[in-house]
Amino acid sequence: MNEPDSKERRRFHRVLFDAPATIIRKKNAYPTTLIDISLKGALLKTPADWSGELGDEVTIEVMLNHVDAVISMHAVCAHEENQHLGVLCEKIDMESIMLLRRLIELNIADEDQLQRDLEALG
Repeated sequence: MNEPDSKERRRFHRVLFDAPATIIRKKNAYPTTLIDISLKGALLKTPADWSGELGDEVTIEVMLNHVDAVISMHAVCAHEENQHLGVLCEKIDMESIMLLRRLIELNIADEDQLQRDLEALG
């Protein structure tokens, strides 16, 4: 049986957003760049010195335009290919979820899609 295409399995709208980010793994910080983000994960450029593996627990910090505005999520490395690292969000604090929601609101034209994403979180 064929496995469904990953785009079909995706339930959350992704927002393209180029921003500086940091991947923290086992007390090591890896500067990188965010490619896109959703309420359930993110895609980042794989850092040149990255030594992580699939399944590793990491913390992702995405720096927004404001000095103190940082989206922070605890995540698991889900896939790595073509110099991109995809992570699945496991836990996110209330302040970060509010910043992320606002970021998605500003970048998605369909309010109904945003509501579906939020409802899918449970």
